[in-house]
Amino acid sequence: MSIGIREAREALKLYFGYDQFRPMQEQIISDILQGKDVLVLMPTGGGKSVCYQVPAVVMPGLCVVVSPLIALMKDQVEALLVNGIPAAYLNSSQSAEEQFEIENKCLSGAMKLLYVSPEKLLSGGFFSFLKRLNISLFAVDEAHCISAWGHDFRPEYTQLRALKQQFPTIPVVALTATADRLTQKDIQDQLQLRQPEVFLSSFDRPNINLTVLPGQNRLKKITDFLERHHRQPGIIYCLSRKATEDLAAKLKQNGYSTTYYHAGMSSQLRAKAQEAFLRDDVQIVCATIAFGMGIDKSNVRWVIHYNLPKNIESYYQEIGRAGRDGAKSEALLFYSFGDVINLRTMLSDNDKAQAAELQLVKLERMQQFAEATFCRRRILLQYFGETMQKDCGNCDICRNPPTSFDGTLIVQKALSAIARTQEQVNMGLLVDVLRGSRNSQVLSSGYDRIKTYGAGKEIGSLDWHRYLHQMLNAGLVELAYDQNYTLKLTDQSRQVLFEGRRVNLVKFEEVKQAEEPRLREKPKREIIRDALFDKLRALRKKLADELNVPPYVVFTDSTLQEMSTEKPSNRIAMLAISGVGAQKFERYGHDFINEIIAFVTEEQAKGSTIKGATHLVTWEAYQRGYSPEEIAQQRKLNPITVYSHLATLLEQGYDVPVKDFVTKREYNAIVEAIETLGPDAKLKDLYEHLGEQHEYFKIRLSLAMYKKQYAW
Repeated sequence: MSIGIREAREALKLYFGYDQFRPMQEQIISDILQGKDVLVLMPTGGGKSVCYQVPAVVMPGLCVVVSPLIALMKDQVEALLVNGIPAAYLNSSQSAEEQFEIENKCLSGAMKLLYVSPEKLLSGGFFSFLKRLNISLFAVDEAHCISAWGHDFRPEYTQLRALKQQFPTIPVVALTATADRLTQKDIQDQLQLRQPEVFLSSFDRPNINLTVLPGQNRLKKITDFLERHHRQPGIIYCLSRKATEDLAAKLKQNGYSTTYYHAGMSSQLRAKAQEAFLRDDVQIVCATIAFGMGIDKSNVRWVIHYNLPKNIESYYQEIGRAGRDGAKSEALLFYSFGDVINLRTMLSDNDKAQAAELQLVKLERMQQFAEATFCRRRILLQYFGETMQKDCGNCDICRNPPTSFDGTLIVQKALSAIARTQEQVNMGLLVDVLRGSRNSQVLSSGYDRIKTYGAGKEIGSLDWHRYLHQMLNAGLVELAYDQNYTLKLTDQSRQVLFEGRRVNLVKFEEVKQAEEPRLREKPKREIIRDALFDKLRALRKKLADELNVPPYVVFTDSTLQEMSTEKPSNRIAMLAISGVGAQKFERYGHDFINEIIAFVTEEQAKGSTIKGATHLVTWEAYQRGYSPEEIAQQRKLNPITVYSHLATLLEQGYDVPVKDFVTKREYNAIVEAIETLGPDAKLKDLYEHLGEQHEYFKIRLSLAMYKKQYAW
């Protein structure tokens, strides 16, 4: 076993509440503990933070985390503090006095993690300050920002090579969720990593359902979508600032709890919008891409792209903000060719020709994804260099495979119309000509007099656009970007028009939402589970508001779901729930146990039978006047088991009359043994220390009473 891994596992359980590492995490941590540089590529929600937070806890000294956004730092630090890990951040939002206090805590050794922005790290004198500290590790988050080949390049990141120049012996871990091969190599070169171990986790997020819909009637499609995702938090990404405000206003008018977020807002308003979303005070945020980098909100159930993203990296990173807890989530993308034209115009205006060319190529890949005719997940994974052997079954193409048909006549009509308009029409105008529209542009150009005018009026406008996109992808036509996006014929066009070449097209049908889930009557156990989940979610919100932190910092949705299923009613059972560590149990465990017990008791009073509530059944019988022996006989249990139930109930705060089972003389003798061996002594040790003269259940009852400091 590698040095330090045992301590790392203990820290994982103690501070984070997990019994085992996710794939790759243990090897990454092992390499860091051995002083190696590491590059980590994991999808959003894959557990990148744990890869440096656990080593930071077990290694002597301070871990310095370079993070690009104030919101990200604040989010991470709040979660660490709740977990009992001393952490802080330094950035421009703090006063000089606040920063001075944090720096003093770092100098005193009181901190384990310090988050800083690249600007702060590189500011005058900060390296001198760091050299006075015992630095254990540098972590560079969102490391793709360092590469000009990446999708979110930030020039200030390129200066981070100073880390290795100033601290050559301290390990550096670079982490990102999105980087192609070129960007991966550039990260290593820019940070001057020394023979780094590179870990590429699978980019597959099978819990996210992928859907692309045409961009017409977006608002109606969004409201229909929201009706199917009632009370579930989500993000709608828009291309422009104005679009975020307009869409948020329309959704509010429709009764949805919505806010908006973009870079044109003041920092105070942005912070207010983000806090409202993080704390579940609003369910929907309409945002530009300025929102969301590094946000740890684990219960985002869906992401909608109102417009086409600029590249697959951005799309992948943004949909990854849904379903971080592993539960089922949705990603819906609206696609129109108008978005492609707008984005090309924006990117072509870039002053740097090389950068513009690269981004235009990336946009074309994004367009191909939107127009795909086979499994979308396979396309995504292939982009990141990962091969998927079979279709995913969880995208719109897999659920609704397109049907191929002989589309030669349709293609010939379109090509003929392009030729007869002297290759001077764009896609929208061509469709108007084919459908026989009498708008001013068609009439003023005389296109109503050509032979193919109205030749395709039986085909809807949306289908015509889809067929033309397929023709573009197949090379049957070209788009002249420098001539107002007019359509041009190709050599392949002439093969279809004059040489008898046949062409297959695919016809898509709108995916109909299955009604079955709405009609299916839930089993009683699912109704009870969901009702308990709502109770626990309300308790989480109350506790989070009191602590002034986002609800998911208390417990994630997946942790609450497991509580709702397992219904833990004592310390041991609660600590067995994934995401409940010792620190969080001490803070919140008893509140959630009491809520679960109150719910179970109430349900049992209604006549419900609830698995896992056996000690509460004992309590009900005891309250009705039955003795432990009578309860054991009725329930066909060993009396010792019934006494164990009573001890559990006492530990959970129930008013169990210990005096009915333990005399004062026995209690005093047991207390003396407890004070000799300590309150955490094992029952077996106490039993032997007492000369095996006192029964186990009496020792356990006395121990529970002692720990609760009940007066005799």
